[in-house]
Amino acid sequence: MVRAALLTAVGSPLELVEIELPEPGPGQVRVKLAAAGICHSDLSLATGVLRTPAPVVLGHEGAGTVTAVGEGVSSVRPGDAVVLNWAPACGTCHLCSLGEPWLCENSGAASTHTYAALADGTGLYPGLGVAAFAEETVVAERAVLPLPHGVPLDGAALLGCAVLTGYGAVHNAARVRAGESVVVLGLGGVGLAVLQAARIAGAGPVIAVDVTPEKEELARRHGATEFVLSDDRTARTVRTLTGGHGADHAFECVGRGVTIRAAWSSTRRGGRTTVVGIGRKDDLVSFSALEVFHFARTLSACVYGNSDPAKDIPVLAEHVRAGRLDLDALITDRITLDEIPAAFDRMAAGQGGRSLVVFP
Repeated sequence: MVRAALLTAVGSPLELVEIELPEPGPGQVRVKLAAAGICHSDLSLATGVLRTPAPVVLGHEGAGTVTAVGEGVSSVRPGDAVVLNWAPACGTCHLCSLGEPWLCENSGAASTHTYAALADGTGLYPGLGVAAFAEETVVAERAVLPLPHGVPLDGAALLGCAVLTGYGAVHNAARVRAGESVVVLGLGGVGLAVLQAARIAGAGPVIAVDVTPEKEELARRHGATEFVLSDDRTARTVRTLTGGHGADHAFECVGRGVTIRAAWSSTRRGGRTTVVGIGRKDDLVSFSALEVFHFARTLSACVYGNSDPAKDIPVLAEHVRAGRLDLDALITDRITLDEIPAAFDRMAAGQGGRSLVVFP
């Protein structure tokens, strides 16, 4: 039996329960969690913005140690430190064959099948196929990636989502170059990772935008050269800070129509707006036909940092070892399993960066 934070139904509060995990079957790996990050996607699943079957153990950003492997597993063995991959590519579908594993048609298959049970036999689903809000989990072999040496195991949890997404948005999706201007709207864990990635890319100025004035110090610590308190004049302020042109690159890390619109309007003519946040399906964004032509901006989404985790995590690890990427700075709260609801409340209120569940 292992302890887990369980969502019994969408909209219900999380409950701390004991669950029964099976031994890993063929092609499966059992992992003892060292840490799990609290991502906004977990909150969206809990509130119904994103769909999930229930009852479900949420949590998809984690790292830990392999305790057992099933038949046929060859990439890891017991004792190995690993990062969990919530979107493991199958490698065979049409989109994988196009070299776009972040859009894999089969990456979410594990989340549709029960993986564990309560004592009474009730089957439980793994949130986004991972179920990291538990002391241990069982996942497919392709959902674990060996952790490179030199990266702390607890901070490594953030590599599985926030950092990979934020870094990938800058370096894979937008391909920011040294000297280009960047504006980042929304300073949660992903937004802060975008700031660090922009600094690594040599961007400048790097403008951080948020609704919370207390985040200015946090933003500057992560690489922002300017801080703007979000209001209805945000785009105009950004243009003023970029010589009247607008930013070469805008990154929307909130997932709201009004913020996407502000990011678009903050982008220079011919620039690029990258939407990283995940919003509601009924939250619409509108553009006039004339402005689409006139401004010649590119508007695109970024899924999981447009990353191939097997290739990108070693790159991130090298940045960590070299001191260019600071994982500890992203963590604003270290908490226990039973403190996840309070972390959800802080996230919903726009407070802090990344809360990290640390397991004893």
